[in-house]
Amino acid sequence: MRIVRYAFVLLLALVALVFAGVRARYGGGAEFPDRSGVPALAAAALELVANLPHPPGNITVSASGRVFATFHPEGSPPISVFEIVDGNPVAYPPGGLPADLAFQTVLSLRADRKNRLWVLDYGRYGFGTARLLAFDLASGALVHRHDFPSKIALHGSMLNDFQVSPDGKQIYIADASLFALIPAVIVYDVSKQSSRRLLEGHESVLAEDYAPVVQGTRMEFFGLFTVRPGVDSIALDDAGEWLYFAPVTNAHLYRVRTADLLDARLPWRELESRVERFAEKTMSDGIAIDSAGTVYLSDLEHSAVVALGQDRALRTLVRDERLRWPDGFAFGPDGWLYLTCSALHQVILKSPAEIAAHAPFQIWRFRP
Repeated sequence: MRIVRYAFVLLLALVALVFAGVRARYGGGAEFPDRSGVPALAAAALELVANLPHPPGNITVSASGRVFATFHPEGSPPISVFEIVDGNPVAYPPGGLPADLAFQTVLSLRADRKNRLWVLDYGRYGFGTARLLAFDLASGALVHRHDFPSKIALHGSMLNDFQVSPDGKQIYIADASLFALIPAVIVYDVSKQSSRRLLEGHESVLAEDYAPVVQGTRMEFFGLFTVRPGVDSIALDDAGEWLYFAPVTNAHLYRVRTADLLDARLPWRELESRVERFAEKTMSDGIAIDSAGTVYLSDLEHSAVVALGQDRALRTLVRDERLRWPDGFAFGPDGWLYLTCSALHQVILKSPAEIAAHAPFQIWRFRP
């Protein structure tokens, strides 16, 4: 019996050590600085685009004004990618996909200037097949496919969001690395179908030790795991010259010249030295940039959207409790800024019934 008691005590000690290790690596987090301000626009500036039965992820608007979005994988939706038609979600692409290309965990998508819809599947955090697909928007036909090798989409990675260069030749991807905690910016060459992981471990891609608190909910689960992804927000200016990026819980927005990212001869330390800490920001998820170089960011802790001009000063544009975790941003051709509200504080680790109780979920738009 004494041996059994010793074994039991040893087991408890081992469990306690494991829990302590997990919490030290993934849990905890301080309060993020409150950088909200008085909104410049009334809440009435928000115009409803669609009520949805499942939480949306990201959004994009084509040059002709077609609106595409994803349902967030955390909501276990029945379809992944859809187009808004007469206010309703219609599955895309038309006719579906062959079984070997079936969507796994799609979060981000972008319409480029060549009338293609790019869809990024992070492949079950790198334990499936992380993949890029492109569809011709005129016909719905698949025109590009790339499966990322495991050396790029690491186990525990999360190829979260991306931007397409103006000429359509390069794609810049944020690996938030939610579980592996090895975030990086990935540069993908479309014609060569090759990619490189850059800035891995640099301060600009690393989450800082803050815990999101959204509409009263602290995003820490079981006292062990805090939702604290690495580089997530990613935007490319209209000229394709500057890439802006930041982790959700990093206190700053960073930027780097794309010419430096594309220079394969540039030593990694030299590349890191050229990354610029651009400005202080809010706890952000969604991001977009306009032709004047003004960056628009979500302030997910305060249900708000903020603007960050080239003067590097933050201004709150609109704030409203209906903005439940503003997530994906995209400009339309007519100047509207579209945004999804994923309501992740009401979704992550919730049962289907609990998620459904918070429906409908919204896509909004407003004119900055």
